[in-house]
Amino acid sequence: MRGRAVEVVSFPGKRESRGKRTSCGSWITAFAAITGLAAFAAISALSTVSFAGESYGLGRTATPQEIAGWDIDVSPDGAGLPPGQGDVAQGRVLYNDKCAACHGPKGEGKPMDQLAGGFGTVFDVKGKRTVGSYWPYATTLFDFVRRAMPFNAPQSLTPDEVYAVSAYVLYLNGLVAQDATLDAKSLPKIEMPNRSHFVSAFTPASADPAR
Repeated sequence: MRGRAVEVVSFPGKRESRGKRTSCGSWITAFAAITGLAAFAAISALSTVSFAGESYGLGRTATPQEIAGWDIDVSPDGAGLPPGQGDVAQGRVLYNDKCAACHGPKGEGKPMDQLAGGFGTVFDVKGKRTVGSYWPYATTLFDFVRRAMPFNAPQSLTPDEVYAVSAYVLYLNGLVAQDATLDAKSLPKIEMPNRSHFVSAFTPASADPAR
């Protein structure tokens, strides 16, 4: 093939037969490098601003009163329970007025969740997970009612009313007597039937063999 011209076809990122990188490949490589550096610089800048704790000039610092309004969680051991008390009789009146329309007169459910019964069905294919059959701690009932019930007016109940409603729902499940009164000391002591079937995902530091 002496005396004939040889056409060289260029592909991005490939070297020509004459040992030179194509102009297209060089341009793409350079563009990718510049884009990567720009992205890294942007991320670094955001990280710097975040760690520096600079203000964006939005909003204001929440007041202690505002924080207290949201700091209402209750732990399984009863930490966070407020002062007050309520009994089954008071809870029955409140339940019929504010809860029965959704959960049924006796906690049987419909249109919303069933609250009572279902014992021994938790591990069935169609098990009934109620407060009595499934929930591991009685304090969880107080926490949930306090922050989310009634559905149309959450956080409208006083601590006394929440204790009373909790007492009545636990009574419907046969877990407290008809004359029971609940408060911050007695509520955490109630043994829920399904407690032993829950396992904590967190290992206490003192029991961690790796430490």
